[in-house]
Amino acid sequence: MIPHPYNRLGGILIFSGLILNLWADQLFKKAKTSVKYHQIPSYLILSGPFRISRNPMYLGMLLILFGVSILIQNPLSLIFPIAFFFIINYKFIPTEEKNMEKTFGRNYVEYKNKTRRWI
Repeated sequence: MIPHPYNRLGGILIFSGLILNLWADQLFKKAKTSVKYHQIPSYLILSGPFRISRNPMYLGMLLILFGVSILIQNPLSLIFPIAFFFIINYKFIPTEEKNMEKTFGRNYVEYKNKTRRWI
């Protein structure tokens, strides 16, 4: 268990994850491109949180899951953010990256080479 006031870190992580997701989502809407996993985006977003992470929305979701785990103070709840990380990192992201390379070619490869997958 994480004693008070350190358990407030959970709330900070949840808030940070929400802000990150909302920020990235707004950039998708502004660019009028798809945020859905199964659709090919029409625009390569390189600004905002995408300067730091190629997957800021997944990062935001991961922060939220870790934050909830800290707040509920149940060690078993850590299974969910860890499982989320492995599923996203090894199933969803590789497929998305292949689609991005097909769609945006060299521009995406250059972006991929200079921007980390998570942080």
